[in-house]
Amino acid sequence: MPASAITPHILESLRDPSAYPTQTSTVELIQTHVSWLFLTDTHVFKLKKPVNFGFLDFSTLDLRCFYCHEEVRLNRRLCPDIYEQVIELRETETGAAFVGDGKTIDYAVMMKRLPSDRMLDKLIDSGCISEKEIKIVALEISRFHSNAPTSPYISTFGSLEQIQLNWQENFDQMLKLRASTLPITTCKNIQTFIKTFTESNRTLFSERIDHGYIRECDGDIHLGNICLLNSIAYIFDCIEFNERFRYSDTAADIAFLLMDLDYHRRADLSDAALSAYISSSGDTESAKLILFYKVYRAFVRGKVESMQFLDAGIPQVERDAAEKRAVRYFRLAQGYCLRNSLSPTLFITSGTMGCGKSTLADQLAFELGLHTFNSDIVRKQLAGLQVGKAVQVSFGEGLYSKEMTRNTYLQLQYLAETELVSGHSVLIDAGFGTAAARAEFARMAASCHANFVILFVQCDPDEQRRRLIERSAHGDSVSDGRVELLDQQNSLFEQPDDSDGNVINISSRGSSEDILDSIYARLVRL
Repeated sequence: MPASAITPHILESLRDPSAYPTQTSTVELIQTHVSWLFLTDTHVFKLKKPVNFGFLDFSTLDLRCFYCHEEVRLNRRLCPDIYEQVIELRETETGAAFVGDGKTIDYAVMMKRLPSDRMLDKLIDSGCISEKEIKIVALEISRFHSNAPTSPYISTFGSLEQIQLNWQENFDQMLKLRASTLPITTCKNIQTFIKTFTESNRTLFSERIDHGYIRECDGDIHLGNICLLNSIAYIFDCIEFNERFRYSDTAADIAFLLMDLDYHRRADLSDAALSAYISSSGDTESAKLILFYKVYRAFVRGKVESMQFLDAGIPQVERDAAEKRAVRYFRLAQGYCLRNSLSPTLFITSGTMGCGKSTLADQLAFELGLHTFNSDIVRKQLAGLQVGKAVQVSFGEGLYSKEMTRNTYLQLQYLAETELVSGHSVLIDAGFGTAAARAEFARMAASCHANFVILFVQCDPDEQRRRLIERSAHGDSVSDGRVELLDQQNSLFEQPDDSDGNVINISSRGSSEDILDSIYARLVRL
């Protein structure tokens, strides 16, 4: 028997609804780097690809059969009614089917299909999840952890030596992949953080073992593996293929959910989930390790997406999307490392309309976990206007009068000061076109004993005008900047210099990743 009998012809034959033991009108095929998933009207049939990545080995029929049974057994812990059975894939005259009495050519997991519109990643992105609902998920994970088995053998997987081995494997595998998704500098920054953190927290890792927090966990609790239905959290698709990834600190398990909420720009829900988890579990010490394990989870997701990006058997459009996700996960992993070394800082942008300030601010806030406040949004909120509704007035009039601008900056100053007093860095996304406006914020930062950084963004004039014209045509920007106002703004704009504070000059011609790395090189040392 070859390693796998699954050929393109076999895959195509499985698109036939008659190939399934349950009635269905449609069959949809989805691929990951390790599986083929066939979605029918009511069920999912999951075949394992004949791959061997070292940490995962599905290369033989016997191994795939064994891990199909393990997948059903382990996932029934959190989804007892979803995982039904291991089913044989049998040879037919036209290819293969999950029915009939032909020769068995492979095995699959048969599970009930959960509604795709109730998957947590989609609910989060559509803004349909509240703190109350995310707490349901956190409490279910806490309950699961409290009942998860542990033993002297399982506890060995929480040793510092094992954790360092897992990290070294991650770095080695990414080096072998030679993926463009993880630049050398980003990788080195993460390696430096990991080395420093582990060496400084040996006692903490030992205490986690002594207190029984190394258990048989899930290992893969990201948003795409959670379905929230009728106030019940269904957490599926755990790690069945490697006990080393399943036996872990419970803090590492919950950190996956928290990291993915950060990835989806819902740090507020991440904080709420952690609070609910700690309250329920009583594990207050886990908070000391959450950032470390968020780095780990973001790195692993970046690695998995990189593998999918490099899988030639996956359609190109899906590979391109995987590449973007991988880059974003690795950037988040690095951001976690850098924010740990960043003293409380007030960042302000400075530049004229359409130069790229908000794009830069958005990415910087994502990577460093900054609260950010946009002058266009605050201005319209103060005026009682819809944030997304365009307001077209002459330069310096109405909504953009001197009085309204002064009130907007006063509110931005209040918001920034509130964050700094709490010990948080903050980013104010505004034009800051005068030295006087910048000086007010510099004084406030000094009074809060915070660093003050001006991100002075400039753009090629032709490109800047093109952006403004395109933005106006789309009509979906919170900014009311228009190309016909640019010359007037340029004539009044006072460029920042060293007398204003720590000015970082930025050209928006480069990639956002390169721009941010140049900022980090100036500000952060691991």
